[in-house]
Amino acid sequence: MVAKGNPEDLQRCFGSRMEFGTAGLRAAMGAGTSQMNDLTIVQTTQGFCRYLEKSCSDLKKKGVVIGFDARAHPSSGGSSKRFARLAATTFISQGVPVYLFSGIVPTPFVPYTVTHLKLSAGIMVTASHNPKQDNGYKVYWGDGTQIIPPHDKGIAQAIEENLEPWPQAWEDSVVDKNPLLHDPLPSINKDYFKDIQRHCFYRNLNKETKLKFVHTSVHGVGHEFVQSAFKAFDFSPPFAVPEQKEPDPEFPTVKYPNPEEGKGVLTLSFALAEKVGARIVLANDPDADRLAVAEKQESGEWKVFSGNELGALLGWWIFTCWKKQNPDPGAVKNIYMLSSTVSSKILRTIALKEGFHFEETLTGFKWMGNRAKQLGDQGKSVLFAFEESIGYMCSPVVLDKDGVSAAVIAAEMATLLATKNLSLSQQLKAIFNEYGCHITKASYFICYDQKTIKGLFEKLRNYDGKDTYPKTCGRFSVSGVRDLTTGYDSNQSDKKAVLPTSKSSQMITFTFSNGGVATMRTSGTEPKIKYYAELCAPPGNSDFEKLKKELDELVSAIEKYFFEPEKNKLQPKPE
Repeated sequence: MVAKGNPEDLQRCFGSRMEFGTAGLRAAMGAGTSQMNDLTIVQTTQGFCRYLEKSCSDLKKKGVVIGFDARAHPSSGGSSKRFARLAATTFISQGVPVYLFSGIVPTPFVPYTVTHLKLSAGIMVTASHNPKQDNGYKVYWGDGTQIIPPHDKGIAQAIEENLEPWPQAWEDSVVDKNPLLHDPLPSINKDYFKDIQRHCFYRNLNKETKLKFVHTSVHGVGHEFVQSAFKAFDFSPPFAVPEQKEPDPEFPTVKYPNPEEGKGVLTLSFALAEKVGARIVLANDPDADRLAVAEKQESGEWKVFSGNELGALLGWWIFTCWKKQNPDPGAVKNIYMLSSTVSSKILRTIALKEGFHFEETLTGFKWMGNRAKQLGDQGKSVLFAFEESIGYMCSPVVLDKDGVSAAVIAAEMATLLATKNLSLSQQLKAIFNEYGCHITKASYFICYDQKTIKGLFEKLRNYDGKDTYPKTCGRFSVSGVRDLTTGYDSNQSDKKAVLPTSKSSQMITFTFSNGGVATMRTSGTEPKIKYYAELCAPPGNSDFEKLKKELDELVSAIEKYFFEPEKNKLQPKPE
């Protein structure tokens, strides 16, 4: 790098070390301590292994599971499979049994395997829907949930204490014939689909339906597993987008391999749907833990449901199915649903009317999964959890988002509605008519400069002098502020936030006098400042177009006055 006259590349690769956090690791594949490569994987796994030895007395009896997706980076020699094998080598060298999947799997298979086989921990090598040069290392605890503090700090410290590679660290071939190496794929591939069948309620309808579905795995791992899920529910197989069904680390047909980005990722799906006469498209992200759904409208246009809209539909559906199975009115008192604090509050509204419990958590399934585990341990039942970034936990067999079970459950919902001549869009309107209209809008700005990001949030905290938050945003007046970076909440009598706070990430929620709520926060895995806004109206007051116009104006004001994109040189979300 120096010889080529690129000292800044040297600084970028070796000037810092990747930070291990609750999301594990996520970075570009390539040389240096700041990137994903053989050395940083070995160091991370050595630290994790030592931390587990301290925390789990029966680690050498139980063992760990390791899964991987199809990512690869030929120029550096890095790939998810290579990294998974190196991680397995590290554990086996210390006498720890390893359940290493012999082929690519969806991320939800790892937390499922942890709980199903009662293991000490799980690792999934994936960068989910990040750009093709990235990879990641995601960690699950022995209860099948993503790690939360203080495990992240403990693991990070153990990594720092174990940076020198152990003997035979690179010799992944030694594990192949080792009695400590097991392949869980054949049994898990059977048991998972058997377990999710408890959520199949209309098998006969599924067998007979004329409804056609298109599925895309966006060059990721999902194809084979969604086909199996459809089979488990007695559906005919969905039509797979041929150009995208095989795993391809180049993601050649899309700019971003993220179905959350909307119609651009789904162009080929819509073309296939038109060709075969399908009305519904199901799309997984590359590691199949997220799900997007689109439906052809009577106008001929395609509607891509937002994460919040699909959350409303799945929440309504799962509760409706539960209620049918549990007619005793007293049973509802043990039922819970969860969503993250930046997601729509539609579940709270439904809960108030139907009598079940709703709780919100911090952003991310690590919090929802852990809360679901706590509630389950208390004898409660968490039927459903979701976050607006198209993540859904439809079954307690996986305490994390799962795009495979969500896809087939969404298909069954659409199948039953079709027997009543209802589309998903019509059912969404019916939910809003019954419980009250909830409209949301979310987007982001791209910013690579941490100083700019910090300055933007500090300005909001010192808006009209020191320690004062904005009282207005354009024509909208602010009625409340909650800052989960500092722990301040103007709506609490002691001014202290109820949800846990974190100084390492920025997150401020504004409540407005018109009933609007907007949250601004930084992303833990991408160079984005995200925002989420919602307006709610009671049942019977659902002038959708008027509400939408009001929300659009509120969002424009937030962008103009709180983000100040020109002054802060922020890049808007690419179209």
